[in-house]
Amino acid sequence: MSGPQRWFRHLGEFIEALRRAGELKVVSRPVSRHLEISRLTDAESKSPGGGRALYFEQVIDSPFPAATNLFGSSRRIGMALGVDDLDELGARVRALIEMAPPQGLRDMLGLLPTALSVTRFFPRRCRKRPAPCQEVVLTGKDVDLGQLPVLHCWPKDAGPFITLPLVFTRSLASGRRNCGMYRLQVFDRCTTGMHWHIHKDGSSYYNEYRRAGRRMPVAVAIGADPATIYAATAPLPRNVDEMILAGFIRNRPVEMVPCRTVDMEVPAEAEFVLEGYVDPGELRREGPFGDHTGYYSLADDYPVFHVTAVTHRRCPVYCATLVGRPPMEDCYLAKATERLFLPLLQAAFPEIQDYWLPWEGVFHNIVVVAIDKQYPLHAQKVMSGLWGQGQMSFCKAIVVVDRGVDPKDPAQVMGRLLETFDPTSDLTFTRGVLDVLDHSAPTAHFGSKVGLDLTERIAGEPPRRAPATVSAAAPEGESLAALLRGKVDGVVHARACVPFGGGGSAPRRNRLLLVAVAKPGDRAGKAYAAQLLALPELAAFNLILLYDAGIDLADASLTLWKLFNNTDPSRDLHFSGARCVVDACRKDPSDGHTREWPDELSFD
Repeated sequence: MSGPQRWFRHLGEFIEALRRAGELKVVSRPVSRHLEISRLTDAESKSPGGGRALYFEQVIDSPFPAATNLFGSSRRIGMALGVDDLDELGARVRALIEMAPPQGLRDMLGLLPTALSVTRFFPRRCRKRPAPCQEVVLTGKDVDLGQLPVLHCWPKDAGPFITLPLVFTRSLASGRRNCGMYRLQVFDRCTTGMHWHIHKDGSSYYNEYRRAGRRMPVAVAIGADPATIYAATAPLPRNVDEMILAGFIRNRPVEMVPCRTVDMEVPAEAEFVLEGYVDPGELRREGPFGDHTGYYSLADDYPVFHVTAVTHRRCPVYCATLVGRPPMEDCYLAKATERLFLPLLQAAFPEIQDYWLPWEGVFHNIVVVAIDKQYPLHAQKVMSGLWGQGQMSFCKAIVVVDRGVDPKDPAQVMGRLLETFDPTSDLTFTRGVLDVLDHSAPTAHFGSKVGLDLTERIAGEPPRRAPATVSAAAPEGESLAALLRGKVDGVVHARACVPFGGGGSAPRRNRLLLVAVAKPGDRAGKAYAAQLLALPELAAFNLILLYDAGIDLADASLTLWKLFNNTDPSRDLHFSGARCVVDACRKDPSDGHTREWPDELSFD
């Protein structure tokens, strides 16, 4: 084959392509699946550009090699999905959804080849016997999940977790298939947890079986061709088969094969397959687990997956992912989703020009949207629509800018915020569902949300308040920190800054101050906010962000990650006129937060 390979039959072909492209680092010495592979993967993921994929030839106490960080760079995710630029996938989607309806027989005949070509994306039955994923079949007492090099990812994890599984289920009501990526905690030789979030399709199908009192068949593929692995992560509408999306990306159908012990089908080219069932009503404590938020998700009760068979290729590769504080491998998978689903979002909201999900928002905490604004409160209309739209309904903060602002450019967005934002007129608050992993809301699964309208005012909208005039110059540098330490108990450090270089040469309505405090545990963030807003020396600062001691206030990515993860808009935004303090500190009962606050991930 000349030129770069555009699609891959199975994981082994993709790994070989990475090796040829210089994107693979081989670790030949024996390594432990308990934390060691994770440490190496974490360091590689946080290397410039995402580092390289890792291939571990010898995993202690396992006969199988392991691979991590396979998709963790812009180049590798492009290779995985067969494109040089992720927007190419979006262009293919746009071509399908913008197809004009036929006006006559000639138009209908012209569309026929396109319509017929779509059927090639549908999954097909594998004709090979045995199928590659069933070259080795283990059942009964031969089933032993301990043979797989399943990673113990972070020190406080409850055990080893399968982190890149393709979990296949089928609706009892409709018979439709779902393939989702839900982590599996390995309990023993033949059982795991089944981490179905309450908002996900797998959980919905499980509830159908639970209400019927019937055992639910489940199959889990570990390792497949890269397009199929990606498809399991995509937020498709319910009852849309992820294998069709994989076929669309590959331009070839995914070949499926019936399982040996359950009535399910799995990708024939998978590396490993776990077959089994979930009994209705059987729950077991699962977690904690070091999650993609950068915090441990807390322990809770989840269904139990009983493994009746393990099948695999003769020489399989176990693939895993490590998630944690961004940037990590999942950031690049999420970027593919962002670009692939833009045309679908624009089909529902034609005014949307582009959007951006910052990594620091861990995919569900913030989105920046650029719109073609045409009428008063158009930005608020878009906010309301997005909060009712699929996976966007979990988004805690929505920032809306005009079409002339590139939402993917942090400097432009930050500049717009500093030049324009008026807290008295530009905020929209509401309540709604939140991602299960959100830990900052006072209640689980739902909480407050905020929209920021940074668009230009047009006729019919009330003008923004004129910027306040401040006569005294704002203190700078160490004199600023020393001033605050002398005025406010617990202040450790302070920094006046503009993250990502936003602001440009335009006059700034707002100035930003970051303050780190050592909260004693009996003083709420609002008490600090009141003190800071009352200091005349800080009158020049319109926006003050409050952080815990130990946070490097010069690290823009770190401070934004803490801001997006640790705030509940209705509780943690404190106002005085056109000035605002945002409390991004860890919360405790003094803040009215009685839920357990999770620990941050660290190997220390």
